[in-house]
Amino acid sequence: MGDILHALPAVTALRQTHPGWVIDWVVEPRWRALLAAEDGAGRGAWQPLVDQLHFASTKEWRKAPLSLKTIREIRHLRSALRAGGYDAVLDLQGALRSAVVGCLAGCRRLIGEDEPRERAARLLFTERVETRGAHVIEQDVELASAVAGDELSPVKPWLPVNPSAEAWAEEFLASSANQPAVLINPGAGWGAKRWPVERYATVAQQLIARGLRVLVNAGPAEEPLAEAIVHGTGGAATALRGSLDQLVALTRRVALAIAGDTGPLHLACALGRPVVGIYGPTDPSRNGPFGTRFKVLRSPLSRRDHTRYAAPEAGLLTILPEDVLRAADELLHPEIDL
Repeated sequence: MGDILHALPAVTALRQTHPGWVIDWVVEPRWRALLAAEDGAGRGAWQPLVDQLHFASTKEWRKAPLSLKTIREIRHLRSALRAGGYDAVLDLQGALRSAVVGCLAGCRRLIGEDEPRERAARLLFTERVETRGAHVIEQDVELASAVAGDELSPVKPWLPVNPSAEAWAEEFLASSANQPAVLINPGAGWGAKRWPVERYATVAQQLIARGLRVLVNAGPAEEPLAEAIVHGTGGAATALRGSLDQLVALTRRVALAIAGDTGPLHLACALGRPVVGIYGPTDPSRNGPFGTRFKVLRSPLSRRDHTRYAAPEAGLLTILPEDVLRAADELLHPEIDL
């Protein structure tokens, strides 16, 4: 989710510079809502950025790489990509799997970073771009510039509008229309990035005491985290159980988002919402909040380490609820000298 959201400003800049170009995207099916509404077909508000989506269920393929279903789906994707007759393929993820998928198009130009996230991926690139930007969004823009013919700059990304999800969000918030909503996302890709849930509960409790409505989002298998926060507020916070389309629509309407280095934080940034980012082993200068008002909390003790430890990183544990609340107050009330 985060990789797609980080790539959106680059592809939006490319679309704005060349509105008549055909731009297609290969995506995991579960992230479709970041690029198109469920009932979308072709370009429009429901699918503003790309002409066509191709689906690659790489997560499922890895579970059964030799199954007939996997082989059929890969062959179908290969045929669809080759039929596209693309002039260039951009690998904006920098992973070996994304580079392999890019190769399926049979395109003469497969463009990636000179130093991608997974170094093996560079062996498949026919063109390598030496990026200089610190943030991954800036790096993606440099990659897109390689085909644009112009030097692009990051822009506010275009996300789809799903009418039914937008109506749901309006109704969901109608009972507290005059009460600003704060979105908390306690989950993260792995334990070392995850700030303790009881501290999120303390923050939620204090925000509710300030008159704010607190919504708690949790991804698949993270529902217990959301429930722990709701329990910690005596049921005053609200756990979210909805689709990705609904999360997009709801995030458009929140006054603030609080999370670690995880997809919903980057979604809030993409939608221009203020965010408090709670960072530990990942480097916010590379993949922190971007393009919106934000506060990043990170201990000087934290060092970049993508090892997937289960326990929270030591530096992350030095960040206290009062630190998060202070940052939240500064974003919610910028006119007040705190």
